[in-house]
Amino acid sequence: MPSQTRSFRSAAALALLLPLAAPASAEDDPAARYRETAGRILGRALVDEGAWAKLEHLTTRIGHRLSGSPGLEKAVAWAHEGMKAEGLEGVRLQGVRVPRWVRGREWARVVSPVQRELPMLGLGMSIGTPKEGVTAPVVVVRSFEELTALGREKVEGKIVAFAPDWEGYGRTVRFRSSGASVAAGLGAVAVLVRSATGRSLATPHTGALDYDAGVPRIPAAAIAVEDAEWLRRMAAAGETVTASLFMEARLEGDADSANVIAEIRGSERPDEIVVMGGHYDSWDVGQGAHDDGCSCMAAWQALTILKELGLRPRRTLRVVLWTSEENSLNGGKAYRAALGTDVASHVAAIEMDGGCERPVGFGFSVTKPGTAPPSRRGGGPAEPEDPDAARALATLREIGSLFDAIDAASVKWGGGGADISPLTRDGVPGMLFDMVGEYYFDWHHTHADTIDKVSPKDLRRATAMLAVMGYVLADMPGRLMP
Repeated sequence: MPSQTRSFRSAAALALLLPLAAPASAEDDPAARYRETAGRILGRALVDEGAWAKLEHLTTRIGHRLSGSPGLEKAVAWAHEGMKAEGLEGVRLQGVRVPRWVRGREWARVVSPVQRELPMLGLGMSIGTPKEGVTAPVVVVRSFEELTALGREKVEGKIVAFAPDWEGYGRTVRFRSSGASVAAGLGAVAVLVRSATGRSLATPHTGALDYDAGVPRIPAAAIAVEDAEWLRRMAAAGETVTASLFMEARLEGDADSANVIAEIRGSERPDEIVVMGGHYDSWDVGQGAHDDGCSCMAAWQALTILKELGLRPRRTLRVVLWTSEENSLNGGKAYRAALGTDVASHVAAIEMDGGCERPVGFGFSVTKPGTAPPSRRGGGPAEPEDPDAARALATLREIGSLFDAIDAASVKWGGGGADISPLTRDGVPGMLFDMVGEYYFDWHHTHADTIDKVSPKDLRRATAMLAVMGYVLADMPGRLMP
C-alpha cells in the first residue's frame, strides 16, 4: 500500500476515534458537545483532495496575483464561478479599488572595484530610477542609528545599503518599510535593503515599502542576504563599492478588484457571523502558494466540506478571499466599511496568513475599540487581563482539544491578522491560524513561493482545523464574547 494512502487512512481512523473520549458533561464543555461532529469533519477533511486541487489550479494555471493585475482578476473570476458551481450560499463579489503598481524591467550591478551582477527585486510601491538609472558609491549601515550618525555629509548623493543582522521578521522588516524615507531624509539617491529572511540561497525577497510624507521619494530594492553580507565585508575592509541601479517601477493609479465571498447561512441566527479566510493577492513573483493561496483554498474547501456533510450551524459561517493585502489592505478595509455600524454582528474573525506548514493551533485576541491589540512578539501579557477575554480563551482551549489527535491543540493569547484588523480594532474577537513557521520566511515574497513547497498533508490539516473551528464558533449556543 502506498505510504500516502496509509497516511490518509490512518488520519481518518484517528479522527473517528474522537467520539470515544467524550467528557461527562456536554452542556458545559464545547469539546464534549462537538466531539462527534468534529470527528466527522476531521475524518472527511483529512483525506480530502479538494483544497489541493484548487491550489494546484490557482498556482499552476493562474500564478502570481499582484493587485491591479490581470492575474488577480482571473483568479477572482475563477473562485467566484467555482463557489457558485459548488452550491455555496451568498456567493458574491464585493468591489474594492486597489493600487496598480507595475514593476517593469529592473537590474542592479556592482561597477567597482569589481564588476558583477547584483540580484535584486524592487520593493513594492517603489518609484523607478531615471531612464539612465542611478550610479553612485554605496554607504553600508547596519542600523538607522548608524546611518543617522554618519550625517548628511557622508550620505548625500550615495546609495545606502541596509545590511542589518537578522533579528526575526518583525524587527528586520522595518528597514524594508522605512529605509527609503530615512535615507532620503539625509540626501541618499537610492537604497538597497537586505532581504527580510534568516536563510537565503542568493534569493532576494520583495515586499512593500512606506514613503513618509514630506520626504523625497527614492527608488528602493531588496538584495540577497549573501550580497548584503559581502557589502558589509567590503566596507569593513575599507573598500568603496560603486553600484548602478535601474528600475522602471511605477504606480499607475487605482484599479477595480473584489473580495470573493461565500457562506453557509445560519439556521437560527443568520445575522450573526463568523468570518474566516486569507488574502487572495500576492506579489508578482513566484506563484503566491504559501502567501497566501494555500490559506484561501483551505478556507474555501473547509466551507465546501461542511456543506457536503450537511452541517448548517446556528450562525452564518462566511469565507472571504480578501484582495490587495500586500500593498494596501484595501480588501479588509472595504469589508469593514460595508458593515457600517453593524460590525457587532461578527462573533469572531479567523485569518490564516503564515503559509501552510505544520499546524500547531490558534492565537486569539480581543481588544476594546481604540486600544492596541495584544502582541505575541512585543512582550505583552501571556494571558488576558479582561475576565470576559479570559473566559473566551478558556472556551477556545476546550475547542482546541478537539485537535489533540493531530497534535494541534494549542490556543495562545495573542493573535489576529492584517485583513481582519479593521474588524478587531472595533472589538471583534480575532484569531490567527498558528503554524510552526520553520521555513516560511525562506521563500516569503520570492520567486520560490511555489506549490512544491506546500505539503498536501499540512494543507489537509489546515482545511480540517478551519472547518471545525469555524463550525463550532458558528454553532455553539452562546457567543464567544458577550
